[in-house]
Amino acid sequence: MNYKYLFGPVPSRRLGLSLGIDLVPYKTCNLNCIYCECGRTTNLINERKEFFDCNEIIKELEYFLKNKPKIDYITFSGAGEPLLYSKIGEIINFLKKNFSKYKIVILTNGTLFLNNSIIEEIKKADLIIPSLDSANENTFKLINRPHKDLKLNKIIEGLINLRKNFYKKIYLEVFIIKNLNDSYNEILNLKNVIKKINPDKIQINTVDRPPAEEFVAPVSINKLNEIKNIFGKKAEIISFKNKNIELEKSNNFSTIINCLERRPLTLEDLMKMTNLHVNELNKILRELEEEKRITKIKGDRGIFYKLK
Repeated sequence: MNYKYLFGPVPSRRLGLSLGIDLVPYKTCNLNCIYCECGRTTNLINERKEFFDCNEIIKELEYFLKNKPKIDYITFSGAGEPLLYSKIGEIINFLKKNFSKYKIVILTNGTLFLNNSIIEEIKKADLIIPSLDSANENTFKLINRPHKDLKLNKIIEGLINLRKNFYKKIYLEVFIIKNLNDSYNEILNLKNVIKKINPDKIQINTVDRPPAEEFVAPVSINKLNEIKNIFGKKAEIISFKNKNIELEKSNNFSTIINCLERRPLTLEDLMKMTNLHVNELNKILRELEEEKRITKIKGDRGIFYKLK
């Protein structure tokens, strides 16, 4: 079967081997984060919809999971905000009823949790990983470039509401960008807000893959350790970790290299040519960069990847 909504399983620094489910069209989100590895948001909306037929997604899951593959998590993620998909609860209920051995995680930007009906929809998930990058409205707007209907104080209220009404694990991700949200005052303000949210863990991240905007720069490991110490015992650094899972280098690597041998291509070009999901592509491109087999150049349509 050619999967339209599933991708992977892919190795994850946090979640081991993860089967991804992408519920929204490419770059459909209510934020346009400057650090997003999937590129700029092209469909900035804040309205929940059934973007794809729920039954078709369930069919793909049933077909893939019937042979009981060895995976650590089923992850709702992809190239947009999964909670914008209005029938995510039906898919979670299907998984828990028919494939209960698998743990479910939702990677979300954390903007929609003032809506108690959404929390009710996803209450059977095992882990929710929302994001919060600043407790300052101006910094939030600079980094996350939100839909006009979103206000930071309401997002924070929503995250507090999530903790009150979701009884399983919550890991809060904080993405740190050099000279934007890495100052002592920014971190201290964020710490005070996180105390109110009370997640089980605070996961600190920085730029690891090509971001949506070229000016976005990572902070050093020393800086991440300073921030970790300020946040306290719940905090952990998820960037700069050693990868314990080897990527599959046969067919997918060869396909990408063959494409790049012909001409430089953007991430979107490669998606169309290879039929690989953006998450899989990003992981392979990252490894090819580390092996110094490709380089990045800026063009009219964005960042191009070029074979050395």
